[in-house]
Formats: sequence, C-alpha cells, structure tokens
Amino acid sequence: MQFDPQSGWCQGVSHCPSPNFNARPEGTLVSLLVIHNISLPPGQFGTGKVQCFFQNRLDANEHPYFESIAAMTVSAHFLIERDGSVFQFVSCNERAWHAGVSLFDGRDNCNDFSIGIELEGTDDEPYSDAQYAALGELARQLLSAYPGITADRIRGHSDIAPGRKTDPGPAFDWPRFLASLDSPKESA
Repeated sequence: MQFDPQSGWCQGVSHCPSPNFNARPEGTLVSLLVIHNISLPPGQFGTGKVQCFFQNRLDANEHPYFESIAAMTVSAHFLIERDGSVFQFVSCNERAWHAGVSLFDGRDNCNDFSIGIELEGTDDEPYSDAQYAALGELARQLLSAYPGITADRIRGHSDIAPGRKTDPGPAFDWPRFLASLDSPKESA
C-alpha cells in the first residue's frame, strides 16, 4: 500500500467510497489517529457487512441487530479485516464520521482533526497477526504524511469517548502496535 497525501487515498487497498463524510473545518490539521473495532453481525467476521454499513447499503432485514443500526450514517477512513485486507472509505483529507461525541486534548468533535481506522474484531478477541502488520504499515505512512500525528496522539475510541465506547478493547495489544511504528517491519 502507498499513501498519497495529495488525494488522501491509499493505493494498493480496496476503495469503497462512503457518502458519510464532509469537509474538515478550514485550516484544521490532522493530529489524531483513532483505533476502533467493528464486526457485523457482532462477533462475526468476513461478512462484508461493515462495507455495506459504511456505504449505507446495510439491509435491516438480514439480521436482527441490523435493524438498530441500518439508519445510521457513519464511516471510518479505513477498515482492516482479519486477513489484513485494507479498505478505504473516505479520503484522509476529509472528515469521516467515526468518532461521534468525543474529546481529546481539550478539543471536542475529534472527527474534525482525526483519522479513524476500524479493525474487524471485538473488544475481547485477539486481533490477527495480519491485522497488526497492516495496521503498522498504514499507521507509519499516516504518521509520515501527517506530522501532527505522533505516537502519543494515537488513541482508542474508548480514550476519546470514555463511558460511551470500549473499543478497541482489552484484546488490543497496544505495546505490540506502538513498537511496530519504530521499524519498517512489525515487531513480534
């Protein structure tokens, strides 16, 4: 994968454009990376339903859980599936609707200044080696393109929306991920 800062799109990943974005406030610098998790239906992987959800194509009749979320208009910038496949929904130059009500470093509306990466998973099931490898590679490129994002400005959704969100959860290995930012190859 290769990130193009001009367009805000990664080449070498699957593009699934979402309508769920808008312009960042003028003059806003991207300075936060938010790690999330998602699986649809909950706890099921490889269904393709996250892509449908982020593109407003989720069929509410397919699963009882979908009835409660089908009308929502949300999207992250990226999704990394269990096999390490990366999907991009929104240009990083635009504001994806991933964080909701949020606060970081005294600033609310984290969508304004953040990039959101969803990992296919749950709070308490370990993420795959392929996901850590893809996340490390993607994060290194984003940190290079956006100098406002530093290792101390990478947070979980739970950190910016405490009490409301729990992801990426206790199963996410923060030391492993943060160590992968220091080298071109993921640390084991």
